[in-house]
Amino acid sequence: QLSKIEVKGGDRDDLVKFYTALYHTMIAPTIYSDADGSYFGPDKKIHKTDGWVNYSTFSLWDTFRAWNPLQTLVDTTLVNDMIRSMLDMYDITGELPIWPLASGETGTMIGYHAASVIADAYLKGIRGYDAEKALDAMIRSSNINKKGSDYYVVQGFIPSNIKRESVSCTLEYAYDDWAISRMAGAMGRDDVAREYAQRALNYANVFDGSTCFFRGRGTDGNWSEPFEEFATGRDYTEATPWHYRFFVPHDVNGLAGLFGSREAFVRELDRLFTLESDEMQLDVSDVTGLMGQYAHGNEPSHHMAYLYNYVGQPWRTQELTRSLLHGMYAPTPAGIIGNEDCGQMSAWYIFSSLGFYPVCPGSNQFALTAPQFPKAVVRLANGRTLTVTANNPRRNTYIASVTLDGVPVTENFITYEQLMQGGELHFELRTEPDY
Repeated sequence: QLSKIEVKGGDRDDLVKFYTALYHTMIAPTIYSDADGSYFGPDKKIHKTDGWVNYSTFSLWDTFRAWNPLQTLVDTTLVNDMIRSMLDMYDITGELPIWPLASGETGTMIGYHAASVIADAYLKGIRGYDAEKALDAMIRSSNINKKGSDYYVVQGFIPSNIKRESVSCTLEYAYDDWAISRMAGAMGRDDVAREYAQRALNYANVFDGSTCFFRGRGTDGNWSEPFEEFATGRDYTEATPWHYRFFVPHDVNGLAGLFGSREAFVRELDRLFTLESDEMQLDVSDVTGLMGQYAHGNEPSHHMAYLYNYVGQPWRTQELTRSLLHGMYAPTPAGIIGNEDCGQMSAWYIFSSLGFYPVCPGSNQFALTAPQFPKAVVRLANGRTLTVTANNPRRNTYIASVTLDGVPVTENFITYEQLMQGGELHFELRTEPDY
């Protein structure tokens, strides 16, 4: 299992951190079916698979961001079996899982991120399950989730005086709706695609233009008071307003527009990573690994260092990811800056070490950054091999150019299809940024 990705070069500490991370990505999910395929279902009855493996322990709020996309590269059999397991849970309970453990649903965390996992797989051509049934399950689950989806569907946001975590839920539901729209469009379900594309814009309904933060709104439409940008509170999930300020992975340009201009967006993104405050009030233990107001120890922040790729400053992504790789992980028993969360913290490390990251699962795009190792060999699920090379990454932080089998990569991202072709992905690095 550990030979799925082989890295060479780097010092011993970097190798220890990388292979520890790779090991951590293999601890969950849990194989839940017995040798004969039987397993104990949510209905307290014995069920049996038809030759596939049933899984549980899906920390979906955490893992949809990077851990699940990592599996689409290296283990598509696992991806198919996980989705089959989710659909079995749907058959029994009437809803796709949110955070299942053993035979039960914990109901922990927010969103309906099974939709992200399924759409990401389908759009990548991983389809060893009933896709029509899966889409129907995603649609139904988006409308019955217990954390305010009824208000969200009718009003376009979740009232903060009715439900806790209203802002975080609204933002994450909007992303999941975008994922549903993408899959529906690919399947020719154009009516569903249009409906959910519109729902995906609901994030704007909780954006306060006067503060340029996402804020809670009451049933009367007014903003919740008081607003404390450095404090965790009832409107956010394990986060301050800063940690959800940039969570619109499916529409970064639209989000930048809400700030008034790209320059204003970049200015506030810079402040995310540099602003210190003695006013921080953190009443949850999950907010750790702070760099300014960025919190690497909890998942909502994980894509944010890569957002500079979308606004014309990719060198900032390259600086920040290198700094986070070295500052937030250590080769010690307490070497991860936050909760591992079933491999998500480690999946971030693996992707960022390789030089690409799935900012928006379902887009089939991986944003680029400078690799950490001179050479890495990824054994892809389709039997091909992707070799990532870089010239002296210990000395060089910035990307001068990228090629795939000698063909220039001209965007700040690379696609899933390109990666799965295998070959050599070469990063030519330099010591100074290319402004």
